[in-house]
Amino acid sequence: MKGCPSCYKMTRRDWLKQAASWTAFMSLARTGEAQVSVSPSANVRGTARACIFINLSGAPSHLDTFDPKDGPWNPFDADLRQYPGGIVLSNTLFPQLSKITNDLAVLRSVSSWEAEHTRGQFYMQTAHPSNPAFVAETPHIGAVVGLEKSSDDRLPPFFTLNSFAGQGATFLGGKLQPMTAPTNAGGLATLEHSFYGNESQTRFEEKFKLLEDLEGPLRAAPFDRRMADHSDFYKSARQLMYQQGISNVFRFSSDDTGRYGDTNFARSVIVARNAIQAKSGTVFVNVTQQGWDTHQNMFDRRYTPSIYQLTNELDRAVGALVEDLKASGDFAQTLIVMMGEFGRTPGDLNSRGGRDHHKYAMSVAMLGGGVRGGRAIGATDRIGDRVTTPGWSAQRPIVMEDLAATIYSALGINWTKSITDTPSGRKFEYVPYAEYGVYTAVEEVFG
Repeated sequence: MKGCPSCYKMTRRDWLKQAASWTAFMSLARTGEAQVSVSPSANVRGTARACIFINLSGAPSHLDTFDPKDGPWNPFDADLRQYPGGIVLSNTLFPQLSKITNDLAVLRSVSSWEAEHTRGQFYMQTAHPSNPAFVAETPHIGAVVGLEKSSDDRLPPFFTLNSFAGQGATFLGGKLQPMTAPTNAGGLATLEHSFYGNESQTRFEEKFKLLEDLEGPLRAAPFDRRMADHSDFYKSARQLMYQQGISNVFRFSSDDTGRYGDTNFARSVIVARNAIQAKSGTVFVNVTQQGWDTHQNMFDRRYTPSIYQLTNELDRAVGALVEDLKASGDFAQTLIVMMGEFGRTPGDLNSRGGRDHHKYAMSVAMLGGGVRGGRAIGATDRIGDRVTTPGWSAQRPIVMEDLAATIYSALGINWTKSITDTPSGRKFEYVPYAEYGVYTAVEEVFG
């Protein structure tokens, strides 16, 4: 075949051998028995049962969120206040988080390798650089968490809300693909139907059994990854049907929207809360808040989205989330992470009243799940341009690989692991070079 010099050389036996190799890998991955290498020296914390990862898509300005500084660039109503542990927040932008700084850890010495949104989002979601040779086989952190911690419970281990699936599970398979769901008060209408009245569930069970019988041989020995993913996804979806407890995960009250906010992001945070509180298998929830690419008019309240709209939407929803998780007893075991893909230009605003892309300094906020709050880790210079004080044992800026290792550690996962028998034969490292100690968890997050 032209343009594919090796394709015509593949015999039927070669093709079957590759397919068998892939099928064998998937069967091992589903049971947690894929071949792995690991460093025994990692200090795995295991302080959290689940993670809610709030993706501030578009890259928030660290200088106007979690690393504010006195200067002429601040709006007149910023109302910056100092809290114990070195935390500084605008009481105007973050009135709710300002009340719970004892639970909040702010990492101010973070840098990114990227300053372009698509590559930065890939890097943030996977802790891997966006190398075209590896992209198709690099799963989202949430899929890796699902591989390590998933069980036979009914809910999928990995949710992604208010966004597309992003990187997804890639070679880890359909069972670990993120579940995307609309968020509205009525929940998911597709989880059950009453077309046949009282016989509806029985009819559904009969039809699904017929489908399984017809597709049995293909499901047992799928020809390729897509077929196996399709089968796994159907099985996962089947577990959600006609389950009152599962239906309730996607429903919420007018009181909820009154406290969290009546926006797509706020409603997604409510569903994330429900999924965590249900304790039915979900261990990683990615919730995306769009709009943080604030190149212009960021302090103009008439402009959408302004910094006021973005921060207050975030602050209100996260404040209510923390309150509810504390009330249900889940806060201590739920790691909440808030971050974007990079920072924004320091000092004075640009000529359009906004800030541009900046990879040398950014901030990350964490709560719950073993995080020791009430302090800031690291510091930047007086205008927020560069990291001046790393504030942690590695004595260098924190990067995405370190943050991923920290999330894995909190969830009881050894971040130095590598899967050595991937379908392509390339080794997949949970965190690149972690087994050699190049990147590691930020122990200071846990105290």
